[in-house]
Amino acid sequence: MTKSCDLIIKGGTIVNHDGIGLGDVAITNGRIAAIGDVGGWSAAETVDARGLHILPGVIDSQVHFREPGLEHKEDLESGSRAAVMGGVTAVFEMPNTKPPTTTAALLADKVSRATGRMHCDFAFYVGATPDNADDLGAMEILPGASGVKMFMGSSTGNLLVERDGDVARVLASGRRRIAVHSEDETRMRERKAIADRGDVHDHPNWRDATTAVTATNRLLKLARAAGRRIHVLHVTTAEEIDILGANKDIATFEVTPQHLTIAAPDCYDHLGTLAQMNPPIRADEHRQALWAGIRAGIVDVLGSDHAPHTIAEKEAAYPGSPSGMPGVQTLVPLMLNHVHNGNLTLQRFVDLTSHGPNRVFGMAGKGRLAVGYDADLTIVDLRAQRRIDSSWLQSRCGWSPFEGDTVIGWPIGTFVRGHKVMWDGSLVTPSRGQAVRFQETL
Repeated sequence: MTKSCDLIIKGGTIVNHDGIGLGDVAITNGRIAAIGDVGGWSAAETVDARGLHILPGVIDSQVHFREPGLEHKEDLESGSRAAVMGGVTAVFEMPNTKPPTTTAALLADKVSRATGRMHCDFAFYVGATPDNADDLGAMEILPGASGVKMFMGSSTGNLLVERDGDVARVLASGRRRIAVHSEDETRMRERKAIADRGDVHDHPNWRDATTAVTATNRLLKLARAAGRRIHVLHVTTAEEIDILGANKDIATFEVTPQHLTIAAPDCYDHLGTLAQMNPPIRADEHRQALWAGIRAGIVDVLGSDHAPHTIAEKEAAYPGSPSGMPGVQTLVPLMLNHVHNGNLTLQRFVDLTSHGPNRVFGMAGKGRLAVGYDADLTIVDLRAQRRIDSSWLQSRCGWSPFEGDTVIGWPIGTFVRGHKVMWDGSLVTPSRGQAVRFQETL
């Protein structure tokens, strides 16, 4: 008897837990119904994926979409449009908006703004502060919460948690894995005169490797005392790769495409303040250590740290220029180009962008191309040679540090819970975004 489904993606090369091989994907009610040869199935729609690779949906677990309060840089609609155009099916958005996401009401407001307006699925971090530390355990399990984010280094408003006593209080409140920006605020204040010389080349000298290593060592000590799992964001130093690699029982961590792709001092020579971000882009020895961590299997996820600012803001004289760069739309092309160049395998890319977020964050029904999971798929052409140019970019900020670069490997299709949201550079089915669910909060 013929089985029926809503959609069949036919003839692509599937990359999942079972390896790499030709096959079809059948989708019903937004979930994967069958994988392999589905020649006996009928479907309302069929998508021809011959010559393309079908990956589990790419998840970007660190973006700043700036809404509310900073919509001149980005908002939830424009940021999620950039995401799906780049092959990203779900994002975790950060709390340093205006006002920062530090209460249950402000989290609910973000979820309301996003539902049915964002083009990809979403979750939002609750920002830790010394004032809300005792309430975080209740807030981290609210609908749409990806967990708690703690800034040990400078951030917006009252989000800075720099003293060990306050860090310990945050770590003691709640059970889910907590995401941390790990830079030592005291050391940065002591070294601010380096930045005040006005040369962006000094950005990695001001916020040096010791600034990151000191904070990460403090964090690990306090996390062990609290019995709390941690996730260190945008790791940049060779020393932290070794330190975190020796603490995998409680610590996971992220690296970014930009820290894997460009290095100081060349990036500051060519890009100036457009290359400025926190923690900084560092010398090539650190970049090579990040790649060694990927090859060793101890890096857990890739996140873009998409942090847009307008060109006018970025062109201010350093250090008055803001730190951050857009990246959600270029994550997939940049990393597929690294696949093409032999820096990592396609399977490892899938592990870092789908299976890794599934494991680290306990996502429910996402992060795997498997029967019963949400039909979130990123379909790519590994042979396509494309140029990253402004006409393709969707972020409201309108620029990319990688604009003008030519890459091999390109996102062709983005499917979110079975909806064909993007295909071949066009937004096909907009505004279907829903909150991601997590196993610890069901």
